[in-house]
Amino acid sequence: MPNPSSPAIGERRLPRSNRVAPVSNPCLLQQHLRIYLEDTDAGGIVYHASWLRFFERARTDWLRTLGIEQSRLAPAADLSFVVKDMQIDFISPGRLDQRIRTELRLLESRRASLRLDQRALSEESGALLVEAQVRIAAIRLSDGRPRALPDRLIEQATTTLSQPTSN
Repeated sequence: MPNPSSPAIGERRLPRSNRVAPVSNPCLLQQHLRIYLEDTDAGGIVYHASWLRFFERARTDWLRTLGIEQSRLAPAADLSFVVKDMQIDFISPGRLDQRIRTELRLLESRRASLRLDQRALSEESGALLVEAQVRIAAIRLSDGRPRALPDRLIEQATTTLSQPTSN
């Protein structure tokens, strides 16, 4: 018999103190998506790996807004970006045909890495579905060692992190 005090599947909630980033950080990119059959299991629930793809596309598109095309940058500058680590919280299930919005926020900038907050929310209700904190690192393709981020990315990070946030 289930414990009445434990949350039902898909209804797990972390205490607000465990949330990764305040909503007041400036949103650098929003994308509006619809959940397709290919994104879900037989029950119409979004696969965990689909969320990772949605977030990867957002990071790639954000870099494009800065004029950084990874396919051109990699061979020309001996540079690539990798996910160094990720913490992800699957808060509520996404469902087939649901419209969602992804958001990307910058939390921290270092010489060779960025820490980002990425979220997926229901377009209809605004409910938070998935939240991830991701560290991307710049590496040299030739040997896999860390290297400095491109200047455009450092300038964007410096500008973004120096902007005042509203509460």
